[in-house]
Amino acid sequence: MTEAFETAARARPSRWTGTWPANTAWIVVGAITGFGILVGQTAATGGTWLDATAEEPATTVGVAALCYLAAAVTGVRWAGWVAVVPASAIPVVSVLTDLPRWIPFALAGVVLAGVGLLRGRAATRPQTAAMIGYFGVAAVALYLDPRLGLVLAGLALAAHAAWDLVHYRRDIVVNRSLALWCIGLDLTLGGICVALAL
Repeated sequence: MTEAFETAARARPSRWTGTWPANTAWIVVGAITGFGILVGQTAATGGTWLDATAEEPATTVGVAALCYLAAAVTGVRWAGWVAVVPASAIPVVSVLTDLPRWIPFALAGVVLAGVGLLRGRAATRPQTAAMIGYFGVAAVALYLDPRLGLVLAGLALAAHAAWDLVHYRRDIVVNRSLALWCIGLDLTLGGICVALAL
């Protein structure tokens, strides 16, 4: 079972994670990033963070899932960090192509999953399933009543923190720093969205 999750040999001990100050720092940076994403995405549509919609957490779930999938497909842990940049550019692609935001995320996921399966990367399967699960729920939330959609997408994002924790504890697929950063981001942005909707 563990082999299906692993992309490479266990990482060497790192000075960047493993101690409570370092781990806490990554989570705090993730939390700050999560709030920054919320502020930035809502400002881009002319609102404030109090005007959040299901788009913000759904987009963040898509980015997170693609980052994990990229690391699984390449078999390189730090590829998850590198994937943050192109995955974060997908909302721009959706604006330029006038497509709903979830479509380019889904297409990128299909391409990555296909490459990973063709390459025989065992970790591709659970990461693809996670993307379908977490991002699928968030994408459905986009078509619900706005408050209900915001709650559901926020919960999908906050629940992704459990996936992050599994990867941190097992020390698999992505760098532990990415898993910790995502925990802070997912819980903060997801939690704020749920609170705003209630």
